Amino acid sequence: MREYVDFLGDQPPYDALESDDLERLARLVEVEYFAAGAQIVEAGSEPLTHFYVVRTGEVEVLDRGRVVDVLGVGETFGQISVLSGLSPPLSIRAVEGTLCYLFPDPRALLKHPERLQFTHYGTLVTRDRLARSGFVDQAMRPARQQMRPAVWCPLDATVSEAAALITESGQSCALIEGNGQVGIVTDADFRRSMAARTVDGNAPARGIASFPAESISADAPVTEAFLRMVECGMHHLVVTGAGERPLGVLRVVDLASAEVRNPLIIRRSIDDASSISELAEASELLDGTWIELFDTGVAPMQIARLLSAVIDAIVRRTIELTDRTDVLVPNVTSFLLLGSVARREPLPGSDIDSMLVWEDVENSRNPARRLQIWAGRVLDNLEACGLPRCADGANATNPKFARSQSDAVATAQSWIRNPTQENALLLSSMIADSRPVTGMALGRSVSDSMLAVTRDRDYLAALLRYTIAQRPPAGFVRNFVAEHTGTRRRQLDLEELGLVPIASLGRWVAVVTGDDRGSTTTRLRRGADAGLLTEDECDTLVRAFEYIYGLMLEREIYSLQTRQPISQELALSDLDTLTRRYLREAFRAVAEVQSRLDSEWVARLSRT
Repeated sequence: MREYVDFLGDQPPYDALESDDLERLARLVEVEYFAAGAQIVEAGSEPLTHFYVVRTGEVEVLDRGRVVDVLGVGETFGQISVLSGLSPPLSIRAVEGTLCYLFPDPRALLKHPERLQFTHYGTLVTRDRLARSGFVDQAMRPARQQMRPAVWCPLDATVSEAAALITESGQSCALIEGNGQVGIVTDADFRRSMAARTVDGNAPARGIASFPAESISADAPVTEAFLRMVECGMHHLVVTGAGERPLGVLRVVDLASAEVRNPLIIRRSIDDASSISELAEASELLDGTWIELFDTGVAPMQIARLLSAVIDAIVRRTIELTDRTDVLVPNVTSFLLLGSVARREPLPGSDIDSMLVWEDVENSRNPARRLQIWAGRVLDNLEACGLPRCADGANATNPKFARSQSDAVATAQSWIRNPTQENALLLSSMIADSRPVTGMALGRSVSDSMLAVTRDRDYLAALLRYTIAQRPPAGFVRNFVAEHTGTRRRQLDLEELGLVPIASLGRWVAVVTGDDRGSTTTRLRRGADAGLLTEDECDTLVRAFEYIYGLMLEREIYSLQTRQPISQELALSDLDTLTRRYLREAFRAVAEVQSRLDSEWVARLSRT
């Protein structure tokens, strides 16, 4: 049953269930295998008694014989018929040998059945976007089938002339031939050089071009072309034919949907890694993926969600590959992420806050010390994969964050009952921001048990004071940041003064409602539904959070592109007038919500 719990706990909507409900659901599992081509559900047949979750393989969703969707591992079908008692409206057929978990209607057995918020399928989602086979078909096409015509620029063209040529042709780059080499100049080159004021429009375009341009054979598959781009940090490749002569240009945005392309390729490399060195090599694609997703216009919070899945995969594979031969690791352990990564809000410069929980082991001498040693190996290996441990000590090697299940539960509950003990508010907040990536039920039992304790007014008041202690800046005075304490400084820490105050309010909502699922914006919307926030306050906080996160992401992406150290701090003098105005308004709006909550939270709580 443990395998069922761990698998379901990592799939939506089952990941929203508390650990006890996840265990109850796992007890209902039936397993059935379907051969390729087997008809699993027939449209218009009798109402289904069980719904299905794909464990391995793929199924097609058919509407009158036409494929309208393809469902893969972790996705659910048949639930609408089971929950409504109606005939299934669409047919389901196995694409390949497929193993499914089957469930009867679980609502009567779950404590919180309302948390199973299923997503409908068959909503005109094309096979090419979702199906693994469709993706592979496209990925194996030769580069010549995906390339665009080359735009040639004279060797003596100016920056302005080259930019005009690119704009008129509707392309994003131009080729320049000189001294026996083919170079390339892209619209990104123009933006960077103009922003840095290193050239003007009359400067020669060859001065900002890359020589020689990265190239690939016209017969090479698209998947090889994309991997080459990620490895070299380029978004364009020159496609060459006989004699290495350029035939056209391949752009990264032409290869496939950005939402599918990067995570699939990196996940495949992660899953195939058989050693830490191979995993580290696969993880090197992560920085290029941040850059490419941002440059292709994917929304910042969507980038966060996509890359969170990749980070989770790296963490899980690291745990699997970390040597444990001389450490007696209990059969069930849970490695938990904490903080922004746990909320699925990572940035390129985020470190990994972690916690380790293990099942209680009888007659075992000092398992904590041995497990902390093993956790240290995991963190060392994660750092080899480019995911640094928390510099402030929130790591699974720290005794505060490495405990048996009974100890972790008892300690977390004590923080609620006695918030005056040392670090109780800090540590209970960190548990509310925890998310297990292995041992799902075990990991969730800690936060579930903590939030099940009655949170009296004294604790909630203390937690709110702790939450709003970090306030956004009071304003900007020339090139100084004016803080509420009266301090002035030239540097603006966007994370500490921008994201943290909003994320803390979301976490306070999570503790008050007893529901710590989801990201900051999800929690804030839940707070509005519960009456803890007004709709206007919720919208204000969500917009501010997404704006500041997007601004931080843009700056960190630029650091990756220019290979500069990533820093959360920026000089106020570097901000343009519009950005300063937006930030000032956002900070003031967040501070106003903090003040209103401080004076009105008791009345609002009574309405929940």
